[in-house]
Amino acid sequence: MKRDRKEQIVQDVAVKVNKSQGIYLTEFQGLSVAKMAELRSEFRKVGVEYRVVKNTLIKKALKDLAGADKLAAGLKCTTGVAFGYDDPLAPAKVIRKFSKTNELLKFKMAAIDGVVFGADALPALSEMLTKTENVGRAAGLINNVVSSVPIVVNAIARNLVSVLDQVAKQKQ
Repeated sequence: MKRDRKEQIVQDVAVKVNKSQGIYLTEFQGLSVAKMAELRSEFRKVGVEYRVVKNTLIKKALKDLAGADKLAAGLKCTTGVAFGYDDPLAPAKVIRKFSKTNELLKFKMAAIDGVVFGADALPALSEMLTKTENVGRAAGLINNVVSSVPIVVNAIARNLVSVLDQVAKQKQ
């Protein structure tokens, strides 16, 4: 590969790294072309881009990323990079689901918002709620609290009136 082509790949990967919210490194050695196509299809369904790039080129592209030195430790053997643009947890869910039926796909590491996660973090990452789900749950909790406030206030007021009525009866 010529130098100018390598520089172009480094620039392309660097743009993807800066644009993505989650970066996942996988090892795919031994996967057939058909299985790789299936994996890429699963990633595309959730808005994730998956690229196979030489480790040396990935290292150069990661130089501006927080935690790049830790992530560079995972750049051994064959490396596929999943870029999660909209949802930083979507790649984890696809990798975990796909690797259950295809043991040749192995999760190496991930970086989400500058925090690097090791290979043992895949189950936790894949089970986390997305930002949208968290916002929805928070909105639901707030709605429940707000809707129950009048009931609580009415109950407190009713109890206060009852106590005052009892005090008044005792004084008579």
